Amino acid sequence: MTREQRMTEVFVEVADSLTDDFDLIDFLQQLSVRCVELLNVAAVGILLADTHGTLQTMAASDEHTRLLELFALQHDQGPCVDCYHSGQARTNISLADPETTARWPQFVARATETGFVATNVIPLRLRGRIIGALALFQTDPAPLSDQDITLAQALADIATIAILQQRTLDHSQVERAQLQHALTSRIVLEQVKGILAERWHVSLDDAFATFRGYARAHNLQLASLAREIARGTFDTTAIPHPNRTTSWN
Repeated sequence: MTREQRMTEVFVEVADSLTDDFDLIDFLQQLSVRCVELLNVAAVGILLADTHGTLQTMAASDEHTRLLELFALQHDQGPCVDCYHSGQARTNISLADPETTARWPQFVARATETGFVATNVIPLRLRGRIIGALALFQTDPAPLSDQDITLAQALADIATIAILQQRTLDHSQVERAQLQHALTSRIVLEQVKGILAERWHVSLDDAFATFRGYARAHNLQLASLAREIARGTFDTTAIPHPNRTTSWN
């Protein structure tokens, strides 16, 4: 499939997001995977600011523990924090650059340990307001082209539209409430991943993949299914037990 064909699929998925039963978390998860495909980067994360202006992970191109821990580090330090506060993209950041290490020592140490050599961060913005950041990680030191960066900003804009779709944004208080609702859904999902992993004796990655596969096969929203499991109102024996595979950590 060509890059243009994959882009067409992304925009079709965006059009589908305008329906009432739109599953935001699943869409952002899929969009992060699309970013990896379209931009030839190794990993992608979508981070959203909570009501306190702290970045929280909303979606990732995969759910591997080390990658999520790397995103979590950017709650306090890292290029995503700078991008969110400045509203400016930070591209082709070499993790081997001493200035980068001096600026974000913990972030650089964890990123290089995970195997990344460069990163790029694009703001999620709407009408001058910044709601989060799109983080792109590379294992190849070759810089992204201007065309790639333009496409990355377009994909970040798509994520922003999806997050804020069908919402009244005339008042910032309404916007913050909607963003916090989205983040709360992700927090419940993280809790359920842990519940299922312990119940099934598998890794968090395998638990999430199985949970997501079941939800998609039965046309269930991830957040709704997660809330039912967390409340104990859904019988998880209905979900086929995942095959036990080795996690990436």
